[in-house]
Amino acid sequence: MSKADKLYSKFKPFSEKQLTALTWWCPSSPYKNRDAIICDGAVRSGKTLCMSISFIFWAFSAFEDTAFAICGKTIASLKRNVITSLLPTLGELGFECHEKVTQNKIEIVFNGRKNSFWLFGGKDESSASLIQGMTLGGVLLDEVALMPRSFVEQALARCSVDGSKFWFNCNPDNPLHWFHEEWIKKSYEKNCLYLHFLMQDNPALTPQIIERYRSLYSGAFYERFVEGKWVAAQGLVYPFFSYENHVVDLAPEKCEKHCISCDYGTVNPASFGLWGKKDRIWYRLREYYHDSRAAGFQKTDEEHYRALEELAGSEYISEITVDPSAASFIECIRRHGRFRVIPARNDVIDGIRKVSQALKSGEIKICSCCTDTIREFSLYRWEDNCIKDVPKKTNDHAMDDLRYFVTTLMVGNDSSFFAIAQERKD
Repeated sequence: MSKADKLYSKFKPFSEKQLTALTWWCPSSPYKNRDAIICDGAVRSGKTLCMSISFIFWAFSAFEDTAFAICGKTIASLKRNVITSLLPTLGELGFECHEKVTQNKIEIVFNGRKNSFWLFGGKDESSASLIQGMTLGGVLLDEVALMPRSFVEQALARCSVDGSKFWFNCNPDNPLHWFHEEWIKKSYEKNCLYLHFLMQDNPALTPQIIERYRSLYSGAFYERFVEGKWVAAQGLVYPFFSYENHVVDLAPEKCEKHCISCDYGTVNPASFGLWGKKDRIWYRLREYYHDSRAAGFQKTDEEHYRALEELAGSEYISEITVDPSAASFIECIRRHGRFRVIPARNDVIDGIRKVSQALKSGEIKICSCCTDTIREFSLYRWEDNCIKDVPKKTNDHAMDDLRYFVTTLMVGNDSSFFAIAQERKD
């Protein structure tokens, strides 16, 4: 049985778009002379796994003893979204994969031929220097819309080997995003094959699973991740928030765990939230909110710390997370020695997405005494007509500490949302 037959028997049936992503470079394909492929669209549409397998097959069909790059927003997200599903599949198809963890490198051997695949994270402008100077036979850019343009263009410039090709994969973003403007809208003139995926293009998804994913999103995130559209974020950040669905009048008794999230401010408001976990649900039990402009006076680090202790009361607090820019307040908490403090993860858009999922799934509830949080939910809005998704910097302090809680304490390292095609179970 050929490796293509083995692949088909493991993952069948493929949709027409998945098959095109797998075979576009083959000699019999009408797209074989294209220089690049773009696969964008909905989550769970099967584009990631098909594209990554196709990238490896193509590399071995065209090259030997050649270096390639596989890039994600970070090395961690790349391994989670691509590598952990790719390597076992390649192993079943007869490829020998040797991961050099300390070098962020994978050496793959098939039928006596060997190629090297280097892993890169393109999270910010400084990342371009990581890939500079390499000579590559091709590059696969997963989550390309999350990478800075400088990194992507540096990666493409490294592909100077004759016959090299570019592979792009992403979920939609703002329609004014540079990748949409420069690559998707110009795909024909760049000799690029463009495939737009919907959930229905993944035959492995049941109607029940599709409906589950639809329930996780709203607003622009729904249009992007479910409908696969490049749309701008507009209006309220959390338009689905309602008192009836997300607010409780009575706090649960005897929570299993307590923690605190803090958005620190001196001139701007400071917002702290006490969270308790009971029966798999996290409740915002109480809050502290000090607006120095409204109150007419500012507080020092020590005064905010005393308020933090009062908020905690007699509860054992497992962790506190704080706005990572509040270095002096973080040091103040550490100096007192009572609480374990963690600088918060501060990816705003990814954090808003995770908060949306937690609210819609019922994993977090707000107690009615947290009036400033409830007030901000009704006022927290997107900036208008921006090239990037940016929430307005007003009425956002409880929203920020809520986001820090979800991304740093509730989600932590274990629940980033990712999607691959799974084998269909008959």
